[in-house]
Amino acid sequence: MKRIVLASNNTGKVKEFRHLFAQLDLEIVPQGELNVPEAEEPFFTFIENALTKARHASRLTGLPALADDSGICVATLGGAPGVFSARYAGEPKSDARNNEKLLAALAGNEDRRAWYYAALVLVRHADDPQPLIADGSCHGYVLQAPQGEGGFGYDPLFLVPQYNRSVAQLTQEEKGLISHRGKALAALMAKLREEGF
Repeated sequence: MKRIVLASNNTGKVKEFRHLFAQLDLEIVPQGELNVPEAEEPFFTFIENALTKARHASRLTGLPALADDSGICVATLGGAPGVFSARYAGEPKSDARNNEKLLAALAGNEDRRAWYYAALVLVRHADDPQPLIADGSCHGYVLQAPQGEGGFGYDPLFLVPQYNRSVAQLTQEEKGLISHRGKALAALMAKLREEGF
């Protein structure tokens, strides 16, 4: 089984990636287990931040590395929180405070269109000149109040129209089919299969 370091310590992401990569006989190892500190995320695009995180993890471990940068973008907020989704309410990171801040920002606003976006980058080594890049999005609406206990991040606030439920109310299988990260992973796994990775 080939090991890939995941440039994240987010338990929700680790679980999701391990579940999906198991079918390719690839072992996902969170960077924290290899004593890799979090990389800076100085850019304003998801792809640049993901590439930076992947190169950082690969450089410090000598392993292929996978990183994602993802978040929620809200139409009426000009795409915010965007790349700042995880730290929208400041440090320390808090899903609850981020959700509260988003609800406050949308108070009284009828336009609640939003989308989740994920950029995935896999580097074979730290200086890989041709990283594998895939992305995906999931469109929906921000609810007036949280619904559901599953998922993480903004999932309790994100209504998926085709299910008429929040992401936090979906099964892992349902989420994998429609989620931004699920779509990006499907595209990335197609590229990995092409390469015989």
